[in-house]
Amino acid sequence: MERKTAVLVVGGGPAGIISAVTAKKYYPDKDVVVMKDVEHGVIPCGIPYMFESLEDPEENKLGNASLEKNNIDVVIDKAVTLNRQEKSVETLNHNKYFYEKLILAMGSVPAILPIKGIDKKGVYPIKKEMGYLKNMVNQIKRCKNVLVIGGGFIGVEFADELSKIEGMKVTLVEMLPHLLANSFDEDFSIMVEEKLRAKGVDLLTNMRIEEILGKDKVEKVRFSNGAEESVEAIILGTGSHPNVQLAEEAGLEIGHCKGILVDEYTRTTLDKDIFAIGDCCCKRDFYTRKAISVMLASTATAEARVAGANLYQIKVVRENKGTIAIYSTYIDGLVLGSAGLTEKTAREEGFEIVVGSVDVADKHPASLPGASQGRVKLIFSKQSGIILGGQVSCGMSCAQLINVVGIAIQKRMSATELETLQMATHPYLTSAPTMYPVVLAAQDAIS
Repeated sequence: MERKTAVLVVGGGPAGIISAVTAKKYYPDKDVVVMKDVEHGVIPCGIPYMFESLEDPEENKLGNASLEKNNIDVVIDKAVTLNRQEKSVETLNHNKYFYEKLILAMGSVPAILPIKGIDKKGVYPIKKEMGYLKNMVNQIKRCKNVLVIGGGFIGVEFADELSKIEGMKVTLVEMLPHLLANSFDEDFSIMVEEKLRAKGVDLLTNMRIEEILGKDKVEKVRFSNGAEESVEAIILGTGSHPNVQLAEEAGLEIGHCKGILVDEYTRTTLDKDIFAIGDCCCKRDFYTRKAISVMLASTATAEARVAGANLYQIKVVRENKGTIAIYSTYIDGLVLGSAGLTEKTAREEGFEIVVGSVDVADKHPASLPGASQGRVKLIFSKQSGIILGGQVSCGMSCAQLINVVGIAIQKRMSATELETLQMATHPYLTSAPTMYPVVLAAQDAIS
């Protein structure tokens, strides 16, 4: 079967969906087709919560409602060959799609560490496919001893979720000295570690897995210190790699970050009619312009809106010429957020900085039910006063505070501007106007 379409989107995750909807909004007369290689996808950030927080793993399904509402066709097939000369994509089912504009939103593939025995049964990489994940959930919930490899966001959230299962022993292994070390400074990482240990999670930092033991199925692991531990299942929370095979074979340029190289408007460097968004493309740090590995649905959908709007003409001028890595996570009532450079990374990059921090209750008065102590830490350039990054910890009432920091970074706000920030406050929703944490942290940096 051969088919012509104006816009072809390869990938049905958040980036693919949003780019298609945006394209239809800006170019309503153009046909848009989304090609998915799995029939039933999932909401990526919700994967850890398929064990306990959600009553049924099916509740984490990523549906097609927004595509159908906008009259966007969805086909279930896998792109296997991209011919840039004739502007076509051939599929696993021997179909051929001709396009005017192509958006590659192919996501990422799990990173598999070179550990002996990692291919044994009972070892689970994180794949974004409902059938696979439902089987993983069913199998792991039968186990009494589960090990999670990787102390980044996905590993930490899996460990927290699994600790809710009665009778299950959970071990989390991280090769760095602290959890979440690539996104937070040590004082924030320690908060997460204390939370998980209080929930009974066995944390092993500065530790590697040398070998996974067992005949066909995992039975034990051997650590880098020579110790062994019995386990029935292993979850690989070890990150992902950009999915670039299709693009690479078509001769598109791949960057040092191992993703597809794109310009400010997500156009691939060698083909103006092909765009790349989300996990499969390169990102550059907002301040250093260095290639960074950021794989977030929020970043992907921001890129998707840029791509969809600018397929045929530059309609939306992009003033944010870099990626602000904005993360948040939730661990047993503790909200943590990070945006931009940490104090550690800022110093490593050679920035002359000043740091402001404050500990303050997230409601006022602090005696209100549900109030918790929060912390805000902001990093500024010493000479210019421009914000470079920030971290927050708090309860649920200020979960959006890190997005305020993200906006401040994007608009290159100064400490003085943040010190005079105007905000809405309410006793149950925020810190006191006299003690607003972003303001106090900015003042602390200036003083």
